[in-house]
Amino acid sequence: MARQDPKKDVVVIGLGWTGAILSMEMAEEGLEVLALERGDDRDTVPDFQYPNIIDELKYGIRYELMQKPRKSTLTVRRSTDETALPYRHLGSFLPGDGVGGAGAHWNGQNWRPQEVEYRLRSYVEETFGADVIPEGMTIQDWGVTYEELEPYFDRFEKVAGISGKAGNLNGEIIEGGNPFEAPRSSEYPMPPLPHTYDAELFRQAAKAKGLHPFPRPAANASQAYTNPYGMQLGPCNFCGFCERFGCLNYSKSSPQVCVLDALKRKPNFQYKTNSEVLKIEKAADGKTVTGVTYFDEKANEEVFQPADLVIVCAYSLHNVHLLLVSGIGQPYDPLTGEGVVGKNYAYQMTGGTRLYFKDKTFNPFIGTGSNGISIDDYSISQIDFATEGFIGGSYITAGQTNGRPIQSMPLPPGTPKWGKAWKEATAEWYGHSMAIGSHGSNMSYRDCYLDLDPTYTDRFGRPLMRMTFNWKENDIRMTQFMKARIEEIGKSLNPDMMASGFKSDGAQYDVRPYQSTHNVGGAIMGADRKTSVLNKYLQSWDCHNLFVMGASAYPQNTQYNPTGALGGLAYWSAAAIRKDYLANPRPLV
Repeated sequence: MARQDPKKDVVVIGLGWTGAILSMEMAEEGLEVLALERGDDRDTVPDFQYPNIIDELKYGIRYELMQKPRKSTLTVRRSTDETALPYRHLGSFLPGDGVGGAGAHWNGQNWRPQEVEYRLRSYVEETFGADVIPEGMTIQDWGVTYEELEPYFDRFEKVAGISGKAGNLNGEIIEGGNPFEAPRSSEYPMPPLPHTYDAELFRQAAKAKGLHPFPRPAANASQAYTNPYGMQLGPCNFCGFCERFGCLNYSKSSPQVCVLDALKRKPNFQYKTNSEVLKIEKAADGKTVTGVTYFDEKANEEVFQPADLVIVCAYSLHNVHLLLVSGIGQPYDPLTGEGVVGKNYAYQMTGGTRLYFKDKTFNPFIGTGSNGISIDDYSISQIDFATEGFIGGSYITAGQTNGRPIQSMPLPPGTPKWGKAWKEATAEWYGHSMAIGSHGSNMSYRDCYLDLDPTYTDRFGRPLMRMTFNWKENDIRMTQFMKARIEEIGKSLNPDMMASGFKSDGAQYDVRPYQSTHNVGGAIMGADRKTSVLNKYLQSWDCHNLFVMGASAYPQNTQYNPTGALGGLAYWSAAAIRKDYLANPRPLV
């Protein structure tokens, strides 16, 4: 039998960004909070201290901060006609492991989705007509508006300490910012980062074409900053070790730097590491949950942790898996279109063009995670879907993040992969290229979903989650549209050579190369329990004392990196719990 521990007011599953935020918010309400983290404890000191953390082989190539497939994985297939096979070596996406989660090793690219993205289906139907939506595309509205979320985006940006320049301040368009962003109630907490030479070339080229360049919003501190929790950030030194690494300099916004040290001082907060939640336990009537069962690695035993409130804050894929193995919500069936858990899994569509210059030196070792200049002229709100033949959009950016010798050795097409010619090309071209990248949306489809695998199980005997996903014609059209715009800008810079990498007609999803860790959907939010797992407050339709945070709530993927939205949603949900739910526990509608 499982050991039973004393009851807590709140149990939080996962201690990354959303887990840290919800733990802090509940602790400030005076509740007894326990957070359970499946991985190890991690903190800036000693885990991210110099020089250990800048070991590229250990962290960049061997994924020290990522989950190990031998302990946690899923199966993958492209269609229902295929047999899914386990994801045995990390490639396409890199879920974080341990305290801080992916928030410890992310780059820091922090965005708010555009207003129309929260009501995407309504926007498309009202503006272009329902007939432009391809058969099988299952895009939905989020069930919440930007206007409702704006104060909570502002809160997250102040806690995370985001560097940037407002482009729309209370409806007034501000020169130098993003004119296509939704109205902001206040300026960014810090001014934008200085940008590198490649970004400046892109800025000039974009400006010459009548486009609207602006500094990319960054969770990399441009100056010293103290956030509302009293946590301090130091200015970024552009060391080039952001993605896949913890920050040694207290400069990259992470749960460790921005929340956790303040949270740990709360006497009513406790956390346990190496404690993997196996199941969310339901009451006999199925209308509430009673707590969780987790595996205590140190004691080598299962533990039942009772709680009045359960908040799921794991990585998006694990959120969905937990709901499926716990029997909470009706699993989605792509054949009938019925059910909700696992529905609308989506990913991210990326691509880019590299420009090679014999006479320009870019010093690629100078970089930071969200360095760069962007344009939003081809974003979702700026494209005529009926004319272009696709639904979606992308922001476009130039800005180097690193020049590390193993991962960042771009060479012209046709260069041999090894030997004397490779060495000569490396000596000739290192530091003489720049990239212009597209970071685009990915729509949701009836046959892209998550469910339980019928064959493979994990080390606890639970079915692995199965991902069914492939690229679709709509999203390939979108990325090819971006390719043409990027190449036009690139050619205007007169490079000696230029090479593009974008998905084209017939592209099949390949799990091997890294693409992004922006897995979304599967536990989506909405206004109708028949088409969503969660209501607008991220509360389970089925069990009212269960809330599920994170990008698993997105009905389709936005054109932006997901962290800004999940941070804003976390504060939005926490406010609903504190103001409305705790005094009268019930479904919030």
